[in-house]
Amino acid sequence: MNNPKVFLTAEWRKLALAQYAVDQEILSKYLPPHTELDDWQGKYYVSLVGFMFVDVKLRGLNIPFHTNFEEVNLRFYVKFKDGSTWKRGVVFIKEFVPKPAITFVANTIYKENYQTFPMKHVWIEQENQIEVDYLWKNKNWHNFSVTAVSKAEEILVGSEEEFITEHYWGYTKIGKNRTSEYGVEHPRWEAYPIKDYKINVDFEINYGSDFAFLTHTNPDSVMLAEGSEIRVLKGKKF
Repeated sequence: MNNPKVFLTAEWRKLALAQYAVDQEILSKYLPPHTELDDWQGKYYVSLVGFMFVDVKLRGLNIPFHTNFEEVNLRFYVKFKDGSTWKRGVVFIKEFVPKPAITFVANTIYKENYQTFPMKHVWIEQENQIEVDYLWKNKNWHNFSVTAVSKAEEILVGSEEEFITEHYWGYTKIGKNRTSEYGVEHPRWEAYPIKDYKINVDFEINYGSDFAFLTHTNPDSVMLAEGSEIRVLKGKKF
């Protein structure tokens, strides 16, 4: 029986994530009302994230031609105090997908900032290493590629990798004093040890002048998570 609270189910696979420390003043203007910036050891990160959506179902149903597709996004990390409980979540600056229908649903229902571009990906899995590359065309082609050891490892408790991957809420600014919240459920992930990476991205074209400096900035860290099945829950507003 379908859970009425579940809006979308899918798998998120081969998540490449690059973390950049940015000034909190830059992020504050994107902060949804009632949320606070969440830091990792005093650093306020944005993450460039590329991954595959696999076996997507909306309310338990596949949508023809929208089952498997790439996504690339730029996100940062926040927390929200719900009563006596702190919820740790993410806010998206922009999210890119190759499917217009996905963009329409996400922007309409969740008030996210999705855009549709031509996209493709390359996965090369060998005995000793794995190569993952996500590409999208926004005026020019941009790409984020990672080469890693082929055997995934557990993400350690208290690690930066745990901080990046263990945020289970999404927050979106939908008005001057209004925020939308939705939950994402998934098991704890494993990650592949990184060997090399390449980021060929014009951040100003993709994400605006606030993030232009990242084009010529090396990330503080890069990781490749295997991912898992996920469930996106229906949202609420406050």
